[in-house]
Amino acid sequence: MDEELRSLTERLRQESGGPPAFERLVAADDPDVLAAVLTEQGQPLWARELAAFRLGVAGDRRAFESLVLLLNHRDPPRCASAAHALARLGDPRTARAAAALATNELRVAYALHPVRLLVDLRAPEAVPALITTLRRRLRPHDPYRRVALACVDGLGTLGDDRARPVLNEALAHPALAEAAVRALGRIPGQR
Repeated sequence: MDEELRSLTERLRQESGGPPAFERLVAADDPDVLAAVLTEQGQPLWARELAAFRLGVAGDRRAFESLVLLLNHRDPPRCASAAHALARLGDPRTARAAAALATNELRVAYALHPVRLLVDLRAPEAVPALITTLRRRLRPHDPYRRVALACVDGLGTLGDDRARPVLNEALAHPALAEAAVRALGRIPGQR
């Protein structure tokens, strides 16, 4: 059992109270059994999350929709586990979904994990989405500095020249300036 699955299992065991149904789901080897949890009515959230995670890391695309919903959840550990599984899923829709979540201004409070996922994926959608999200975070008194910092760091990691203008704008924001200097230094040809 890898560390992400172990952490998820322990969190969900506490959340669920560890009933026999939980232990059966942890032990299930049949992907069809896991996929059925995602479509059966009345399944608790912990069961759906565990099934989607296990299917996602196994590369079973039946988990995609459930994982995207979890990526946009209000609970950060659920978002983190969904991002981990989506990064391993290999579904071509993942980058578009993460970009849509990262740039959705109505859900910006939950954009941190979609931003990080976009950086992990290094998909064509990543740089434009991070630029858009960061530009919106540069407004005065914006409360989402963690999202802005993730965008700055991510743009540095991606090292794309298109990020220079918005990273230069970020230099004027004390909470982002140091990270923006580092990010600009990672763009090839930048001094």
